[in-house]
Amino acid sequence: MTTYSITDSADDWFWGLIEGRRSVRRYADRAVSSAVVDDLLRAAHWAPSAHNRQPWRFVLLETPEMRRALAERMAARWQAELVEDGADSAEAARRAHLSVRRITAAPVVILPCLDLSTLDEYPDPVRQQCEWQMGVQSVALACQNLLLAAQHHGLVGCWMCAPIFCPSLVVETLALPQPWQPQALLTLGYPLADAPTTKPRNPLAQHVLRR
Repeated sequence: MTTYSITDSADDWFWGLIEGRRSVRRYADRAVSSAVVDDLLRAAHWAPSAHNRQPWRFVLLETPEMRRALAERMAARWQAELVEDGADSAEAARRAHLSVRRITAAPVVILPCLDLSTLDEYPDPVRQQCEWQMGVQSVALACQNLLLAAQHHGLVGCWMCAPIFCPSLVVETLALPQPWQPQALLTLGYPLADAPTTKPRNPLAQHVLRR
């Protein structure tokens, strides 16, 4: 992993942070201090948000029991859906087991949620859908801040979207307030020695339309 310090030029440091971030699912057996976790949450909290509502809520899964309960329940749901979709039962079980291991072995597990009570209410479904989408985008921006802050601290992480496929199950398992809608699951930790390199990006011109 390429790292940069504040002694490097500001430009090198900035692009090292942006281009060095990638999704990593396996971590070194090393604890992450609560001070570092608090710093990540602080960075997330400074993200922009629609109406400045700051609709993000972060659930820290700090106990092994709670992590395992959530991981196993989500995996069981996913395994059943894979089989229902026609997947081989043994392969579905293997993938479910792997998902449990990835969550329970991570030094830091954070569940970002959208607090629906912060959203404006409209009489028509079209504008209400737009309001909800703005809230989702706000939480996503906060998560990106968090992941970049993790990169700054020498951590690696992975954005997982499993909770959006089973939000009621997640709310029930973690006894969350009803207005909190799960949006993702972030796993974080220090990198292993054989951490993967950054994957290349497509040429930028493929993703830009100028008018």
